[in-house]
Amino acid sequence: MGRARPDAIHVPVMRDRIIELLAPALREPGSVFVDCTLGLGGHTAALLDACPQARAIGLDRDPDALATAGERLAPYGDRVTRVRAVYDELTDVLADLGVPRIQGVLADLGLSSLQIDARDRGFAYSVDSPLDMRMGQEGPTAADVVNTYAAPQLSRILRRYGEERFADRIARAIVAARESEPFTTSARLVETIAAAIPAAARHTGGHPAKRTFQALRIEVNRELEALEGMLPAALAALAVDGRIAVLAYHSLEDRLVKQSFREASTSSAPRDLPVVPDELLPTFELLTRGAERPSVEETATNPRAASARLRAARRIKESR
Repeated sequence: MGRARPDAIHVPVMRDRIIELLAPALREPGSVFVDCTLGLGGHTAALLDACPQARAIGLDRDPDALATAGERLAPYGDRVTRVRAVYDELTDVLADLGVPRIQGVLADLGLSSLQIDARDRGFAYSVDSPLDMRMGQEGPTAADVVNTYAAPQLSRILRRYGEERFADRIARAIVAARESEPFTTSARLVETIAAAIPAAARHTGGHPAKRTFQALRIEVNRELEALEGMLPAALAALAVDGRIAVLAYHSLEDRLVKQSFREASTSSAPRDLPVVPDELLPTFELLTRGAERPSVEETATNPRAASARLRAARRIKESR
């Protein structure tokens, strides 16, 4: 797999706003933040520059990303610890490193530019490439999914993870096409998907394969399962005044983040209780009003930021 040069890296999505949200928790000596999706290291480098007293723990399941980020972050020396892990392994990673509490968490969900731009990874429906779609190097590939799942199972995945309204038609078309020849590359899959969608619908809502490819990627990488595991672990690991910021790129991710933050920032006391006991008070407060979006100027220079939705929260008291 090709590696991106660390000197030719884009500006991370909503970088300045993320620094504004997380930096107040990272001013004290010994402060630690976790970048759950290290990627090319752009957000981490920006936070380390803004918070010279802080150090970072960067997680990524992709060894290519870890290597590229290592080159970019080399000037920060021992202020950075890189760990190959999926972000729902956060609790185990912190235990292994002997870090009981942290002051910041960042998760930039979805694909990194390294993964999108690598033609041999199979994430892009606009180029013909092997049907891989794994963010790491383990587990089944997208080819395994489309060549072995039964039509009802495929349809369920496309509907749930891709919100694809033609899920049944696409699933049946995939199963029929693979009987003559298994799918190995993205181009043939794209053709099959497009042919299964009614002609009138092919030119609305973006590329006809966009939702199917999203669904396959989420299935292959267990993305929503990992997010469901990471969110409570990250909230639990934060010290008082610690902050968390999450960038989501589609409604399924954002819905999980919204629900998790809402539960943590809402009192568990009955509404008619005249005096709320301390143990029933919320442990977090929201730092963003709803989901914040990138500016028009940012999306103009970086179209990949267009779907980003940022939410953040701060721990205001210990859990009981």
